[in-house]
Amino acid sequence: MKNSKHLTRAGVAWIAGLGFAAVACGSDVASPTERAPEVGEAALSLDGSAVDLIAMGSLSGTASDRSRLTAGTLENGVAGNLLGGIGSGIAHALGDTFLALPDRGPNAVPFNSAVDDTVSYINRFQTLELALRRNPSSAALPFSLNPILLATTLLWTSDPLTYGSGSEAELGSGEPALNRPHLHFFTGRSDNFDPAFPSTDGGNARLDPESIRVSNDGFRVYVSDEYGPHVYEFDRLTGRRLRAFTLPEGFAVANSSPLGDTEISGNTSGRVANKGMEGLALTPDGRTLVGAMQSPLIQDGGTNGRFTRLVAITIASGAIAQYSYELTNIGTAAKPKYPTVSDIVAVNDHEFLVDERDGKGLGDDSTAAFKQVYHVDLDGAVDVSNITGDANLDGTAVPKTLLLDVVTTLNAHGIASTDIPAKLEGLAFGRDVVLGGALVHTLYIANDNDFLGTVKDSNHPAGIDNPNRFFVFAIPSSALPGYRSPHAD
Repeated sequence: MKNSKHLTRAGVAWIAGLGFAAVACGSDVASPTERAPEVGEAALSLDGSAVDLIAMGSLSGTASDRSRLTAGTLENGVAGNLLGGIGSGIAHALGDTFLALPDRGPNAVPFNSAVDDTVSYINRFQTLELALRRNPSSAALPFSLNPILLATTLLWTSDPLTYGSGSEAELGSGEPALNRPHLHFFTGRSDNFDPAFPSTDGGNARLDPESIRVSNDGFRVYVSDEYGPHVYEFDRLTGRRLRAFTLPEGFAVANSSPLGDTEISGNTSGRVANKGMEGLALTPDGRTLVGAMQSPLIQDGGTNGRFTRLVAITIASGAIAQYSYELTNIGTAAKPKYPTVSDIVAVNDHEFLVDERDGKGLGDDSTAAFKQVYHVDLDGAVDVSNITGDANLDGTAVPKTLLLDVVTTLNAHGIASTDIPAKLEGLAFGRDVVLGGALVHTLYIANDNDFLGTVKDSNHPAGIDNPNRFFVFAIPSSALPGYRSPHAD
């Protein structure tokens, strides 16, 4: 990647005019009127011995975000600033502030199969207030959560990017109209790549962001991408790309295509299409990123493989180690079937929580069955950088222990399995609170609603709202004795 150039003062002013930086949005920035209870203030009567649900909240799936100049319709007729998909990734910034990450955009609306129905949605992250507020003792849950959208930040780079011409799909160019010299926006359209280079080329404009983390100083964000796969560093205030980390060659596919099925059939190694770098963690010391591949690499068995990969990246040097993670068999011994990994979040510098899930539930016209969070430890784990193949990875996997069965827990609170979002994808720790006199950690889990604000299917023939949802769970300190927060609040 070429060195980024600095924008002129006029260029920065133009960016501020888009309304996507929190400090530049003016009246567009919501002002929170109430703060969450401080630690020790909420002594509630909840059993502190088990992981349990303590709050739920949502943002409408038909609302708009705060990027005014992206409001025009996309190729499929959907508004370019629809507030959707923001549970693909979620990160705690500080206090009650979180960042939420949509993926590549509203491609659940069929319009052009030649680009897998992807559109020129400009990639972005949303800044939210997710404050827990105490409920009366008679309430079903100890806290309420009323998310507030604070700001929208678009992702771009000073470096030239490759956009598709759209000619083969009988579409227009994939380059956004908002582009300017030294201001090139990333988008979700699948043909925005250079076929002459491997899929990990940092010059590709296509970006399918899946997880986000905030640097300890609060000035940068790290984003994982399924298309490359990539791991990028962005400036949090402006959204400008600062760095692209170099991933191992074995993660790239040599033959890229706008069609996922064509990519899968045209490659014998690399990531499976649409199942690349799904999760991303940042250790509390701020020194290491740990990415999680959604499914095994093609050379490790692809979607039929047992072992996906965790990739530890030393931020200062870019050095990489790889570890194997054994997926839970949700089929039978005779007919194995494996879920996918959606996110990973750091407990401390060597322990992590990993989200494994099926694709069943609300939004899929099916019944949620398997959505579980596991506790893993990389201390002493085998580096599998030089090991390839499902059989050869046998015996190398990091140890894991079930921490939370999301479906069972939500069922216990009256949420039917047909109403549990199919894509519960984002994990983030929040501020600690006190329940029943005991200090507990809070784990936020968010859904990707595929930009579909309402759903009408066989389970919901009359239709049902499909908002951007947030579930907050309390984790007793005894369940994660090694937990370390990167924040002092």
